[in-house]
Amino acid sequence: MSDDHILRALKDLREGRMVFIFDSDDREKETDMTIASEFVTPANIREMRKSAGGLICTTAHDDICRKLDLPFLADVLECNHDRHPVLKMLSPNDIPYDTKSAFSITINHRRTFTGITDNDRALTVSEFAKLAKTTQRMSDEEARAEFGKQFRSPGHIHLLNSTAQLLSKRKGHTELSTAMMVMAGVTPSATICEMMGDDGNALSKEKAKRYAERFDLCFLEGKDIIEYWKRNGKAK
Repeated sequence: MSDDHILRALKDLREGRMVFIFDSDDREKETDMTIASEFVTPANIREMRKSAGGLICTTAHDDICRKLDLPFLADVLECNHDRHPVLKMLSPNDIPYDTKSAFSITINHRRTFTGITDNDRALTVSEFAKLAKTTQRMSDEEARAEFGKQFRSPGHIHLLNSTAQLLSKRKGHTELSTAMMVMAGVTPSATICEMMGDDGNALSKEKAKRYAERFDLCFLEGKDIIEYWKRNGKAK
């Protein structure tokens, strides 16, 4: 894939458009609808819900995770093994394509009602992105206090923690989409949703490509994002 295709995708992300990211034939074999969290609207949530159908999640760059003290959910559960022994038996130690889940906590913005409507989820996502941007100028203590002031947990938006040194170790959708946000120069948080097929499985790569072409949107493969990242890093 040419650099021009990646550059067009980065431009689309800066303009609040969707891009489609396929991870790998050797991994999940899934395509995620992807958009910069700071631009998410109720219409975007509705499109993901109706046309993708997977789990709508919001990623956080490692800098955001450390600033807000966002834990990995697996670590939270491990801390409660003594109190609830069943959690140890539920340990995610057999994921066939990964070594650790990216799942963090779930949140709702405090201005939401149930938190699940398109309006509520869009509010939670966009306000999380706004917080992630503004708290970079705060101390850790101030940032975490503001996080608690604005959000509650559990909620209906699943946060995903990116690993440190993006794409150096883990190459899942969390890292791929967050790396695209970094390179696009937007707040390093993506909102993503897996595309599901009517056969009960993930939508095939070929069908996901056709969907993207139908709406003149960019379709990227993880290997191309990784290669571009290695050559260009945080540029552009």
